[in-house]
Amino acid sequence: MLKVLGTLTESQARWYVARETLARGRGGLKAMYELTGMTRPTILKGIRELQQRKELPRERVRQPGGGRKRLEESDPELQASLERIMEENTAGDPMNLLRWTNKSTLRIAEELTRLGHSVSDETVRRRLADMGYSLQANVKNLAESAAGRDQQFRYINRRVKQFLAGQEPVLSVDTKKKERVGNFKNGGQTWRPKGQPTEVNVYDYPHLGVGPAIPYGAYDQQRNEGFVNVGISHDTAEFAVESVRRWWRWIGRRGYPKAQRLLLCADGGGSNGSRNRAWKYHLQQFADQSGLAVTVCHYPPGTSKWNKIEHRMFSFISLNWQGKPLVSYETVINLIGATRTATGLRVKAKLDTRFYEAGVKITDEEMEQINLRLHRTNPEWNYTISLRGHAAQM
Repeated sequence: MLKVLGTLTESQARWYVARETLARGRGGLKAMYELTGMTRPTILKGIRELQQRKELPRERVRQPGGGRKRLEESDPELQASLERIMEENTAGDPMNLLRWTNKSTLRIAEELTRLGHSVSDETVRRRLADMGYSLQANVKNLAESAAGRDQQFRYINRRVKQFLAGQEPVLSVDTKKKERVGNFKNGGQTWRPKGQPTEVNVYDYPHLGVGPAIPYGAYDQQRNEGFVNVGISHDTAEFAVESVRRWWRWIGRRGYPKAQRLLLCADGGGSNGSRNRAWKYHLQQFADQSGLAVTVCHYPPGTSKWNKIEHRMFSFISLNWQGKPLVSYETVINLIGATRTATGLRVKAKLDTRFYEAGVKITDEEMEQINLRLHRTNPEWNYTISLRGHAAQM
């Protein structure tokens, strides 16, 4: 197309691009503008001429060098003023090929006009593109750098291998995003008869639903099995430990009848956070009841996406229920329990109707009663809680 345009006169080129714009339909104007570089007003002018006149006028062919001069030629100071404005408002490394500005082309045009350079925002946009600028959004790419991060990942891998080699259970644990139960829109699509989408509430007001669903998951790395305890009140440390307890009661002790230890790989924050006193307090109660020495290894801050439960279980649960309204707790449980993968993942789910009180404080005296042993490597992230009266197994 660009080769054809090079052989046409100015008016012919305008009409040719206008015809192609109309032929493309919706989005044609933007596409032809980006492809040819012809301005939108020029293309729209060509469209009007095509639509309003049966016979297009024969226009005089402009002589080489004819027509209005570009502002950059008639106003040589314009470029310097624009560069000065952009230098004052540019973010990022000036050595990069692409730079970006936080001012709109309209505001920049107004600033240039105030300085004595009468320009339009379209001229500013064209000049910025020629200078290597483009509109860009923020990109999440900077992670918090925690001391000992790489060392912690290596340590977690070593501990996991040790437990798996000894046929001891290893669980990746975390809380999935809280869901609203009711006839609400659920992201994603599902196959339905054409023209018959599932109708849901227009508004997502809480009073129109049943209540919250808080899925706390435990993924067994050795057996490729998952368990999800669905709470209905608050995501507390007590709820998190109860979820682990339920896994052990209904699944774990049958799959690992000789187990003496349990390894939990958890995020560094939330209901199972490394600084959460209630998490350790309730883990002590679980250790006393089960007789297991519970070792916990936390992922460093900002690295929760490496927790295996995220991409080996939670992601498949989300895929399984996408596009399906979570109209009841029974629906939530059934959709989670129906999650399957080609690699053999199986997931069980239970509803936890118990109410968990948020904001419960653990006293210093209660913390002193915990049989807690900190590991030598990153002790703030690695520790073992054993049955009281027994030494922690490191």
